[in-house]
Amino acid sequence: MPELTRQRCFAPVVNQTTRLLILGSLPGVQSLAKAQYYGNRQNAFWRLMSEVLATDLVGLAYAARLQALLEHGVGLWDVVAQAHRAGSLDSAIRNRDDNDLPALLARYPEIRTIGFNGGTAARLGLKILGERAAHYRIVALPSSSPAYTLPYDEKLVQWQKLGQA
Repeated sequence: MPELTRQRCFAPVVNQTTRLLILGSLPGVQSLAKAQYYGNRQNAFWRLMSEVLATDLVGLAYAARLQALLEHGVGLWDVVAQAHRAGSLDSAIRNRDDNDLPALLARYPEIRTIGFNGGTAARLGLKILGERAAHYRIVALPSSSPAYTLPYDEKLVQWQKLGQA
């Protein structure tokens, strides 16, 4: 069984032109090791966003991927600031501290749409936002994680809803 370790999320990737904020739960082990959002090559996030934005993000270096997201008005962050977790599964998250989503949203008033990458992110994020969630277009997405075994084409249909942001 993997060792229970304290894991921390990355800093938010946002700027004053961010209109769409995609929130995951907490980076997995491979992402943390690479210090990259969605660093597990089996995670479909970069492929999905490439199709949503009609821009090849997969072929770019990591810093260029983040820059391309920002240029398209897309930001990234996680709902969990830090937690104990063995491995990468959301179901293993324990003793979590949540990110201050309301404060981030107050600092970036152009954000109009929040996409939750997976059920855990949506459940926790909506709880953190409370009544504030009503002020945003909320898109609950199937997880881009390889642990969520929905076929890619079915995930893509749901992720395409972000293109309407």
